[in-house]
Amino acid sequence: MASKTLLPISMKNKRGAIALDHSPPFSISSIPSRTHSSPYSSSSSSSVNATTIMVVKGIETDDAAARLLQRSSSASSSSSLDDVTNVKTVMPSKPNIPKASSFNNGGQKRRRRNASEDSFPSISDGGGGGNGKGNGNEIRTVDGDRRGGGGGGRKFSSSSIGEEVRHVASETFLLTRLFLTMLAYLGIGYKWIIQFLALGCYAVMIFPGVIQVGYYYFFSSQIRRSIVYGDKPRNRLDLYLPKNSNGPKPVVAFITGGAWIIGYKAWGSLLGKQLSERDIIVACIDYRNFPQGTMSDMLADASEGISFVCNHIAEYGGDPNRIYLMGQSAGAHIAACAIVEQAIKEAAKEEGISWSLSRIKAYFGLSGGYNVFNLVDHFHNRGLYRSIFLSIMEGEEGLRRFSPEVMVQDPNMANAVSLLPPIVLFHGTGDYSIPSDASTSFAETLKKLGVKAEAILYEGKTHTDVFLQDPMRGGTDAMFEDLVSYIHANDPDARAKDALAPPRRRLVPEFMLKLAHIVSPF
Repeated sequence: MASKTLLPISMKNKRGAIALDHSPPFSISSIPSRTHSSPYSSSSSSSVNATTIMVVKGIETDDAAARLLQRSSSASSSSSLDDVTNVKTVMPSKPNIPKASSFNNGGQKRRRRNASEDSFPSISDGGGGGNGKGNGNEIRTVDGDRRGGGGGGRKFSSSSIGEEVRHVASETFLLTRLFLTMLAYLGIGYKWIIQFLALGCYAVMIFPGVIQVGYYYFFSSQIRRSIVYGDKPRNRLDLYLPKNSNGPKPVVAFITGGAWIIGYKAWGSLLGKQLSERDIIVACIDYRNFPQGTMSDMLADASEGISFVCNHIAEYGGDPNRIYLMGQSAGAHIAACAIVEQAIKEAAKEEGISWSLSRIKAYFGLSGGYNVFNLVDHFHNRGLYRSIFLSIMEGEEGLRRFSPEVMVQDPNMANAVSLLPPIVLFHGTGDYSIPSDASTSFAETLKKLGVKAEAILYEGKTHTDVFLQDPMRGGTDAMFEDLVSYIHANDPDARAKDALAPPRRRLVPEFMLKLAHIVSPF
């Protein structure tokens, strides 16, 4: 590993809704209604279930792809696709770039979901395990029987293996349907075809590692999968527990990436596995993706998941006084928005706040973007078209609200900014999905405002190198070691154990990782 060089902003170089106002040929209107009250409050008011209804009005078109998608949409209207995505669609031809978007966050009330129309197909609610200590509380999960919050390890019988297979099949089915729905909005342009081909090649190159991590994810007794933290679709989280249950453990609440479209909690399984081997509990928080929801929904889900971790992690052996928040890529953006929004609420002394920033020891952002104004054109050129991105961000007027770097510079935000936890931003200088300037600029802005912040850069590392290829390479991983050193900074015993930790096992041959680095579409 090359020597570290201190940069001017304390950076270290290392080796190692759719709500569109379209012009012809079609128009789109949206009627979102959502509230973000916590399901853990004592109120039991009955109200309308929060949904996002998207209506696309199309006209006749000679576009062969559009006609194909219209037939596909009509065929699926009798299925339960709309139950999953809350979308009613007559497919349009290629979208034009919108000039503005409008949203009506009307004050409709919601009611707690009793039916399963918004939940995963063929998945029943059950119970989760704990850390071996019963506490009399009942935790509901979707991958097991109803158990006390402190249940022991999982025993695999033929019936439980069958449940695992059904669980995998149903979630794969869900993701496939969401993927096909997303293709309808994207118009399947040539950029996306190229990206998907590159993604296929990339998946082949890292496949040996994916198989091993996937086996661990579905069959390890150290994982408590799909713990329910809210009453919205995909309000689930996975817990990765260390084998050593002595004493309360530090906790990382992790929000995965996925371009706001394909994020899923299982994407954090490699990080969860490796951190749990260092006596750190990891909670991978799932959230609604587009077109299931827009940024407000993702932000509400993330905040509710963080609240669950803060209020319930002690039941699983976690230390509620050592909770760290982390996000990767789009998840880093969502998590940054969550802490800024929480700071605003706390500064305004709003009622009904279910968690506090004082519980978050630090925020770690990995390869994130924090000023979406600067990323609109960049994403458009890479295939995440402006019309789609603006729909995710709820129109042009949403760009400011969902740009943490812009929000913190508002003079009226001074009190809120003072509540932010220490912030550490990791980024590779070879990242072409989200340039590393996104992290360095945010760190500089925060430091000027008095927030303890720094950016750590990894020379030549791409968007996926720091999150997938390097961890699969085994041995010493610079980003991982930096992350662990921050978490264990005030724990001499843990640091001593880290120094004696054996090198991590290689999961993928080196030549395949080098090819993955070349063909990665991210």
